Amino acid sequence: MSTKPITRALISVYYKDHLEPIIHALGKAGVEFVSTGGTQQFIEKLGYPVVPVEKLTGYPSIFGGRVKTLHPAVFGGILFRRNDAGDQKQASEFKIGPIDLVIVDLYPFEETVAGGGNEEEIIEKIDIGGISLIRGAAKNFDDVLIVASRRQYTELLAVLESQGAQSDLATRRRFAAQAFNITSHYDTAIFGYFNKEGELPVYKSSYESALPLRYGENPHQKGVFYGNLHELFEQLNGKELSYNNLVDVDAAVDLVQEFKDQPAFVIIKHTNACGVAVGATVAEAYQKALQADPVSAFGGVLATNRPIDLSAAEAMNSLFFEILVAPGFDAAALELLRAKKNRILLHQKQPLVRRKQVKSLLNGLIEQEVDWKTDEAADLKVVTRKAPTPQEVNALLFASKVCKHTKSNTIVLAVDGQLLASGVGQTSRVDALKQAIEKAKAFGFSLDGAVMASDAFFPFPDCVEIAHAHGIRAVIQPGGSIKDKDSISFCDDHNMAMVFTGYRHFKH
Repeated sequence: MSTKPITRALISVYYKDHLEPIIHALGKAGVEFVSTGGTQQFIEKLGYPVVPVEKLTGYPSIFGGRVKTLHPAVFGGILFRRNDAGDQKQASEFKIGPIDLVIVDLYPFEETVAGGGNEEEIIEKIDIGGISLIRGAAKNFDDVLIVASRRQYTELLAVLESQGAQSDLATRRRFAAQAFNITSHYDTAIFGYFNKEGELPVYKSSYESALPLRYGENPHQKGVFYGNLHELFEQLNGKELSYNNLVDVDAAVDLVQEFKDQPAFVIIKHTNACGVAVGATVAEAYQKALQADPVSAFGGVLATNRPIDLSAAEAMNSLFFEILVAPGFDAAALELLRAKKNRILLHQKQPLVRRKQVKSLLNGLIEQEVDWKTDEAADLKVVTRKAPTPQEVNALLFASKVCKHTKSNTIVLAVDGQLLASGVGQTSRVDALKQAIEKAKAFGFSLDGAVMASDAFFPFPDCVEIAHAHGIRAVIQPGGSIKDKDSISFCDDHNMAMVFTGYRHFKH
């Protein structure tokens, strides 16, 4: 039969909040309770008798609680098939009664790791009995209803209120799927702890949270974000985030985090920066960033590393933009920016921290470390007779940070604290430079005294030749071409400074 009665329930949980109404619903229906330790006491205090697991098994809880439920009297009651004559005969022979409902949760392993627990504390939070009970009950979903998390209590209570002390097959199968999701996530977390240095070359990842998106990259594509976005952001205004929104927010947050010592502002369009600047205030940084390309800024994604005050809000309020990300918003600024109901405002609660990047490719995945290297003054090797001035060094390092976060091939043109223009995603480095020069001049910038950054080495001297012709006086690049000397010689002959970093920053 599809519908099965619940005559006996095994309940043993770490978290007991919101459990009380379930106990009352089962108890009033005459369901027999089997339990352990603190859960047994909790049920008894509500006025219902409980059969201790120790009475069922004939063994006390042993080894500091490591072994409580691992016994045929428990697992047999869960796993024997009610419609199998052989199983029924053995259950009768060994006096094993059915367990029709299992409510258990798992020790808080992830919480203990996240809370900085020591090795002994973490190991003791690896659940053995609980996860075995969950798997056993889920496997026998034909006969047993499994509840594996307090997040399912509301759903379970609804089932009990609508169906009474019984469950149908569709419900049991749905709860079984949720149970296996919980156990697989739990095991993935444990594996991740033991394999945190990556000794075993395997890929495992699990996210319990999912956010359905309006659509994917295009309206005809479905999209979902897996992860807990609320840990990172609080949305203060605007419509639901889309796939493209999230891709651009990721790029914006990644880039603005490069700047720590000064207020910084970035404007992103299709994952590339069309404006980046630092300033004495957020408002100043925004105005400088906007100058680089006010056309592309329309409909862009904005991010800053400082709270938004009223002055900054007033400066940007006339611009149509999709999203603004900031670590805080003054009350007056928030009120002003909220006037446009679709404008998405994200309060970033914490820095974005990640070690790996993963991408689906062909019939599998590729994984790499994030590009953790930010070029610093100590990395710079002056390879020309002329050394860059201190101001040029600052401009070169600024340009390099922008370059690192721009699609290859890329050339970035900048002055100290301000992006002038960039050439992005070009098949030729010369084309990237020409695009950057054209954009800079289109928006009224003089390149006299500007600097140039390249994400990779120059195979020929053509880029430094073009740069010199437009007034650029200092260059930063990784170096490493067999023809580096050609570019160095040109710079020496034309009084240009060039530094090598030794670090390439391709981005695809």
